[in-house]
Amino acid sequence: MLLEALEGDETFVFKAVAASVQVQVEPVGRWFEAFVRRRNRNVSASFQELEEEEELSEESEDEEFQLEEYPMLRTLDPKDWKNQDHYAVLGLPHLRYKATQKQIKAAHKGIVLKHHPDKRKAAGEQIVEGDNDYFTCITKAMEILSDPVKRRAFDSVDPTFDNFVPSKSEGKDNFFEVFTPVFERNARWSSKKHVPKLGTLESSFEEVDNFYSFWYNFDSWREFSYLDEEEKEKAECRDERRWIEKQNRASRAQRKKEEMNRIRTLVDTAYSCDPRIKKFKEEEKARKESEKKAKAEAKKREQEEKERAQQAELEAARLAKEKEEEEAKQAAQQAKKEKEIQKKAIKKERQKLRTTCKNWNYFADNEADSVKMMEEVEKLCDRLELTSLQSLNEILASGSKEDSKAAVEKQVQEVNAQLQKEKEAEVQARQAARSAEQAGGGGGAGGKGWNEDDLQLLIKAVNLFPAGTNARWEVIANYMNLHSTSGTKRSAKDVINKAKNLQRLDPTQKDEINRKAFEKFKKEHSCVPATIDNAMPSERFDASGGDGSAAPWTTEEQKLLEQALKTYPVSTPERWEKIAAAVPGRSKKDCMKRYKELVEMVKAKKAAQEQVAAKSKK
Repeated sequence: MLLEALEGDETFVFKAVAASVQVQVEPVGRWFEAFVRRRNRNVSASFQELEEEEELSEESEDEEFQLEEYPMLRTLDPKDWKNQDHYAVLGLPHLRYKATQKQIKAAHKGIVLKHHPDKRKAAGEQIVEGDNDYFTCITKAMEILSDPVKRRAFDSVDPTFDNFVPSKSEGKDNFFEVFTPVFERNARWSSKKHVPKLGTLESSFEEVDNFYSFWYNFDSWREFSYLDEEEKEKAECRDERRWIEKQNRASRAQRKKEEMNRIRTLVDTAYSCDPRIKKFKEEEKARKESEKKAKAEAKKREQEEKERAQQAELEAARLAKEKEEEEAKQAAQQAKKEKEIQKKAIKKERQKLRTTCKNWNYFADNEADSVKMMEEVEKLCDRLELTSLQSLNEILASGSKEDSKAAVEKQVQEVNAQLQKEKEAEVQARQAARSAEQAGGGGGAGGKGWNEDDLQLLIKAVNLFPAGTNARWEVIANYMNLHSTSGTKRSAKDVINKAKNLQRLDPTQKDEINRKAFEKFKKEHSCVPATIDNAMPSERFDASGGDGSAAPWTTEEQKLLEQALKTYPVSTPERWEKIAAAVPGRSKKDCMKRYKELVEMVKAKKAAQEQVAAKSKK
């Protein structure tokens, strides 16, 4: 990229720039070494330049730093090295964890040159023999701080680090002044380099959320192996080493847990005291309230629109219905008017036909023919339509008597022929319906015909076994097979079909069947002596005796008889006389005959039910 011309300078173009050419260059010497380092570390040349600049800046800082000699150095006990401040021993209490390796080495070199036993001995100072000299503390400090693992372990328990967590009351009034240095102190334990700042009161929601998300998921490298009470190197056997390692792991885990609880308490306290969180919550609450209000208003408007639309639809439907009703009313009125007009016209034409025929004496010479023709004329008035009546009246008005008579007789013949066709069609329809009913009576044995005895027996069985009886239709079919005189075996399906056909019969046909049944009963019982032994099971309308009288047992009489049978048991003297006295209008013979009929009915009913039950068990 070319630089811009300075003010007052002019730019001239001498000739066009040649096209760029790509040339392969092989690095050699120190450039080759830099190339290899970049390739192995997978970094760019610009990144390496930045690192070199940082190293140069560190070297310049190393040159500038000064040692602060520990005043208590000469009084240190080498045996108590674990409780000593190694940074202070090397003269780096002001740098501590920020000190680089070069600074540590330079500090160690300077302190060794001054406190080495040979130097002090040459100066005439008395030296303690063995490892009891304080110079051993300098060696131990260098050993720990030069090893990254041991240095991290010592930094984790830095005696100068403040683990204090402010309380809510302390950070409530001046939040940022209290918590900002605390978070900056604890940021040194983060495994991630870029730690977000606490910020200010004007920080955005994203910045605050990012800050608390980072600290709630804080990844700390702080570990507490430096505080191990036992050293596994001092163990005498493998089992003892394992036991020491187990104890150390447990103590480290406990201290790590306490450290994470401290960080979490710090973050929770800051979050509860942060005025920005309160502000964001109030804004969020206000936003939700406004959204809720807007949503409620939108819903209300939508409901109002819906109600208006419904009202409009109802109003339109009402108007359409009123219009339709009005049109239907007008059409009905118009039809009524037309019907009245047609009715009046027909009445007029009929009256005209009657008057004309009457004037011609109904085209007859005697009274009988006149009456017969009068009936035919009335038939024409009833059957002919308006146009036919008008045509016939025109012929009668313009023609002679003979022509009028011929026209009337022709019309009468047509009407009679039409009536005859309708009558024949009605007869055929009845025959077809009767055939269909007979065909629908069931197939197999049920289709062979039902005589009057079978129909009476079916009616009796249906009354004897009312709805609710177990396997009712099988019991009715079995009862009919036991008592039928035709010998035809009926199935439950045949009985059901025939019962349905009987229900579809007209009331007059039902009355006819009942009348025939009663006549048959009367005929059969008129020649039988009135003895108790000859009494047979009968229907409720059986005759009371053999004298031909057919007085049926009413429901009230039946109840009185049943009550008397309960009141007077078998051991009662003159039992039947007392029972007859309890039933007004019935003799002793009537009561005994009725009792026997009831017994036979019950026996037949039980037998039919038992037979059906036995079949079902098989």
